Amino acid sequence: MGHADPLAQTAAAAAMANDSHAMDNFWMPFSPNKEFKQEPRMFVKGEGMYLWTPDGKKLIDASSGLFCVAAGHCRKEIAEAVYKQLNTLDYTMPFARAHPNAFKLAQEVAEFTPEGLDRVFFVCSGSEAVDSAMKMALAYHRIRGQGHRQIFISRERAYHGVNMGGVALSGMVNNRKVFGVGLPGVYHMRHTALPQNKFVKGQPEHGADLADDLQRYCTMYGGENIAAVFVEPTAGSFGCLPPPVGYLNKLRAICDQHGILLVFDEVITGWGRMGANFGAQAFGVTPDLMCMAKAITNGAQPLGGIAVRTDIYDTITNAGPAKGIEFFHGYTYSAHPACTAAGLAMMKIFREEKLIDRAAALAPYFADALFSLKGLPLVTDIRTIGLMGAVELAVDGNPGVRGHEFQKRLFDAGVNLKATGDNLIVAPPFISEKSHIDEFVGVMRDVISKG
Repeated sequence: MGHADPLAQTAAAAAMANDSHAMDNFWMPFSPNKEFKQEPRMFVKGEGMYLWTPDGKKLIDASSGLFCVAAGHCRKEIAEAVYKQLNTLDYTMPFARAHPNAFKLAQEVAEFTPEGLDRVFFVCSGSEAVDSAMKMALAYHRIRGQGHRQIFISRERAYHGVNMGGVALSGMVNNRKVFGVGLPGVYHMRHTALPQNKFVKGQPEHGADLADDLQRYCTMYGGENIAAVFVEPTAGSFGCLPPPVGYLNKLRAICDQHGILLVFDEVITGWGRMGANFGAQAFGVTPDLMCMAKAITNGAQPLGGIAVRTDIYDTITNAGPAKGIEFFHGYTYSAHPACTAAGLAMMKIFREEKLIDRAAALAPYFADALFSLKGLPLVTDIRTIGLMGAVELAVDGNPGVRGHEFQKRLFDAGVNLKATGDNLIVAPPFISEKSHIDEFVGVMRDVISKG
C-alpha cells in the first residue's frame, strides 16, 4: 500500500514559507487567516501520540487532533481498510442504492449506543448530524399530527456545528453574531458555569435547578409547541462544562412530561471521552436521538451519524408509501464506502484494545495531573470529566486574547491543544500513558508559569 511522503510534504511546506502567495488560495476555517499566513504552524506527519512539523519538530497531541483521534495518529489498520475499499468500490450513490458495509457499520455502532437507540442514519460531519436530527424531530411530530411543534431549545455556551440549524442552536456568540439568528424559534437556557462550580473534578453539585429554564419555556411558549431540546452532555467546544449532578435527569423528566424530544449532541462526548461508550451511559440518561462523529473513524475519514429511537424511525418510515421515499433527506456522501470502511476498522480497535475502558481507567490520573496546575497565577479555573478537561486563564484585556496567545506558545514548546476563548482544552488520545499526561502537563506548567 502506498503512503504519503513526509519529505514531499516537508518540501511543499518549505516552498510555501518562501513564497508569499503560496497560501493565498486556501481560506482556512475557524482561523486567523492573515496572522497564520504570516506565521504558519503546520504538521506534515503524525504517529501515535505525536505530530511533526515541516522542520522536524515533534509535538505531543494533547487534544486528539480535534477530539477525534482516540486511537492515536495514523493507525495502519484504518489506512489499510480505506485503501482496500477504494480499490474495490470507491463510490456508490446512497439514494436507493447501497453497499454492505453501510449496514454492517450501523449494526456495530448500535452495539455501543444506549438500548433502544438502534437505528443509525449516516452523514458526513457533526454539523450535518445536528441539522439532520432537527429535521427528524420536525418530521416525527408532524407525522403524529403535532406539526405545531416548531420550537427548539438549546443552551448558552453550546456548540452544535456550523450549518444554519446548528448556528441557530449555538450558544457561542461569535458563531452567531455575523450570521444572525440562523433560524427563528430557537431559545437558549442558561449555561451551568456557576462561580461556585470552579475547580471541581467531575460533575459539580450546584446548578441542577438551571434545568428548570426548560420548564419556564414550556410555560411561556407552551410545551406542546416545542419539538426538541438539544444539549451536549458535557459542553466541549466552549471548554469542558460537565453537567451538574441531576441536571440531565431533570431535562429528561421535563421532556417526558411535555412530549418533547431530548437530543444529545455527542460529537465530542461520544465514543469514550466521558469514560463510557457515550455521555448518555456515563450520566445514566438516555436521549431520544443522539448525534455522533469525530472518533467514529478516529478522524481518518469524515463520518457522522444520528442514533435514533426505534419507534421514531418506525413512525417516520411506516407513514411513507409502500414503495416510495419516507424521509426526504440525505447527502451525496452519506455512508461513503471509504468512510464506513474506516468506521468498521475503528470499531474493531475499540473492541480489541478496550479503548473506552482505558480512557476510563486513565481519567483519575489525568484529572489529578491537570489540577496540579491550580495555584498558578494566571489559572482561574480547572474542570475535568472523563478524559477531557479545560484550564481557564485570566482574561487579558479582551476575552480570548490570552488563550490564543498561549495556544501558540504551547505549540512552540511542543504541545498541540485547542483553545476556545481563554480556555485551554485538553482531550488526549485514549492510548495515552501516564508519562504522556506528565509530558504535556509539564509543558503547560512551564508555559503558563512564565505568564
